[in-house]
Amino acid sequence: MMKRKEQYKEALDLTVSQEIRVRFNETDPLGIVWHGYYITYFEDGREAFGRKHGIGYLDIHAHGYTTPIVKSSCEHKLPLRYGDVVRIETTIVDTPAAKMIYRFKIFDADNNIACTGETIQVFMNSDGVMLLNYPPFYEEWRKKVGLVK
Repeated sequence: MMKRKEQYKEALDLTVSQEIRVRFNETDPLGIVWHGYYITYFEDGREAFGRKHGIGYLDIHAHGYTTPIVKSSCEHKLPLRYGDVVRIETTIVDTPAAKMIYRFKIFDADNNIACTGETIQVFMNSDGVMLLNYPPFYEEWRKKVGLVK
């Protein structure tokens, strides 16, 4: 039996990669990135993805919707350190459900995977009601980028 999560597939051509430099305020007294900042790095990745593919927070908001995060996960593999230039790779996952799933890989300065993670966002209308189907603008976006034939 296939697990439900395995039915979704990453849209590999819809991946955005960006570099950031670890800032001093993101580290503990030993110069290692505090674990909570990895979620912020995921947001940096989502924003870069949205800018590149025309599906950023302001684009969604302009259509009268919000996409709150309902779940996030983060698996730490290697530490990041103050001053490192790291790469965040963000990929959207194609899913039939009315949600946006992003997967992340954060690479350290030596191009080793330092962290992996995922966020899940749902669509809510201006009345704060969660949608059970994709809003029309998002369905059009999915067609435009090739997620829907």
